[in-house]
Amino acid sequence: MTAPSAAVPGGGALPRFRAAYGRVLEVVVIVLMVTLAVEVTAGVVYRTLGQALVWYDEVASVLLAWLTFYGSALASVKRAHISCPELVEQFGARARRWLNIAAQLLVIAFFALLGYVGASIMPILATDAMVSLPEVPMNVVQSVIPISCVLILIAEVATLAEMLRTPAATES
Repeated sequence: MTAPSAAVPGGGALPRFRAAYGRVLEVVVIVLMVTLAVEVTAGVVYRTLGQALVWYDEVASVLLAWLTFYGSALASVKRAHISCPELVEQFGARARRWLNIAAQLLVIAFFALLGYVGASIMPILATDAMVSLPEVPMNVVQSVIPISCVLILIAEVATLAEMLRTPAATES
């Protein structure tokens, strides 16, 4: 029998949480990708048959936006967002550590602000609806912003916790 920490490099509860969290977000992203592919295929088939779906374009746009936002949360878990490692590597280990922590705090502040603003517009959008599907309120469509911000914040706070637990001498 293997130790519980053997499944995730680095062991410990935080890396195991990040791995499990990443798997959940992978499922969400895959479901969105499959849904978008099926919806676009159905739209093309119906259009080819001369029976265009009135909601096809708008729903495809919404699904693509949702895929982008939830995919960003997955990228946060995997630490796959754009960065400038070449610039940071020019500094010593201690300076790199503090630059990485400062950058992480800025990312957290940005997504906290974006999530707050996204949540604050939800009541305003409650009276609007999608054009092609008037039974779907716009606040449901736009809920992806505050939800994905919370998902990204969870990943970024976990990353910050790992940074703070890692001594400067062992960081690369």
